[in-house]
Amino acid sequence: MSLQMSRRCALTALAALGAFALTTPPAVATATPAQIATSKTNGVTYLKSLQAADGSYAGSGLSNEWAFSAFAAAGTAAVDVTPGGDPSKNARTVYRNLLSTSGWPSASPVVTDYERAALNAYAAGIDPARVSASRNLIADVYGYWQPAETGYFGPSANFNGTVFAALALNGARTTAGQVRVPQALRDAVITRLRANQHNDGGWNYGKAEGNATQLAAASDIDMTGAAMAALCVSGVPSTDTDLVQAKAFLKSKLIASSGAFNALFGVNTDSNGWAVSGLNACGVNAQTGDFLTSQGKTPVDFLIAQQFNPGGGFKYLPSDTSPSAYASIDGLRAVAGGGFTSAPPVPVTAGAPQWVGESSLTSGTATKLALTVDDGTGALKVCSVALTPTGSTTTLGAVLDAAVTAATPSGCVTAVTPLSGTGAVTSLNGTANSGANTWKVSIDGSTFTTAARETTVGVGDTIAVRWGV
Repeated sequence: MSLQMSRRCALTALAALGAFALTTPPAVATATPAQIATSKTNGVTYLKSLQAADGSYAGSGLSNEWAFSAFAAAGTAAVDVTPGGDPSKNARTVYRNLLSTSGWPSASPVVTDYERAALNAYAAGIDPARVSASRNLIADVYGYWQPAETGYFGPSANFNGTVFAALALNGARTTAGQVRVPQALRDAVITRLRANQHNDGGWNYGKAEGNATQLAAASDIDMTGAAMAALCVSGVPSTDTDLVQAKAFLKSKLIASSGAFNALFGVNTDSNGWAVSGLNACGVNAQTGDFLTSQGKTPVDFLIAQQFNPGGGFKYLPSDTSPSAYASIDGLRAVAGGGFTSAPPVPVTAGAPQWVGESSLTSGTATKLALTVDDGTGALKVCSVALTPTGSTTTLGAVLDAAVTAATPSGCVTAVTPLSGTGAVTSLNGTANSGANTWKVSIDGSTFTTAARETTVGVGDTIAVRWGV
């Protein structure tokens, strides 16, 4: 299912709104820290009311699982969210159990299912690579790499899938805060993100790269926020030319009288929320500078104005008379300062850890591991490797051997030397060690060291091997 909200299906185009006034902005924003704090408190109260009696937020389709990203941004741990105070049905445990089931997400999954889950699992305090002995959401995303179009995840026509791959793979870090994926992978995706930026400085859901007509088409506010966040969590600084152009695009769509963005489908809370979350992810204050209008309004002002208080829900359209779950999630996450995911806060529930995740492989239980192979030529290989371990850990040699026949996409590994036993990997995919250029391995973003067949690999490890000095 696409990450594009279903709200768009029912939307009709609205009349164009007033132009941005080019006068000197006032010195202060109107949304005070106290107003933001109240918005967060009431917003959390509303999102808690969305929890089902069984403790769930997620189910069939999109449901309300993005609530986890909003809770984390607002400082509420998912494990502390319970129906009627029943800790056995806390939101984190119920969500983890859902993600662990073999039938999740569906018989015909798409890459955005796994990206959405990785972002929200991380925010809920679930290590997305170690949901269970068999569920590794990072490896699931790796399985959608496009070998013929390096840097894309899922069909390239759905550019949305590549944007959220960047958000998930770079934003959902290890529990120690380390980026899991190697720089070569980050660079490949960054190249595609840049190539899809429209002439007006923004982005849209569909692929624009190589298509002059699409590059010249109007950009979408929502997707511009997401793409900006994708670049920033991938390590691109907010001062980068492409991000400066993106900020200018958003500024050009800002309505002076309200702080709303004039989106393709009209003024609405979700578009403002996604734009502000993009700015948040890039460390850009959406209440100052370019985003404080001549009439003293900001995008955060607009969001707070859409909130019902004390109920806490946000309406989707300014004319609505009742709150929307999706708008409330997007609005709260943005007002609370969140990007598209946030590290989970420390729980207040006694004895509840900040993070949960599988600690070891289970012998005889099939699993997946994320693998990249970089031979230094620029032909990066990315895949999800399926294997059935025989113990609580496995080895690099076993993973490389399995990748020859059980990798998705295929071709990640074609040959490895030595074929068995222990010792340094001397050749991989026909590229042999030569002088100072040798095969090295990194686990979960650690420093690259000599790649040896006996290198220990554990549950959920993200493995990168590369040839070089």
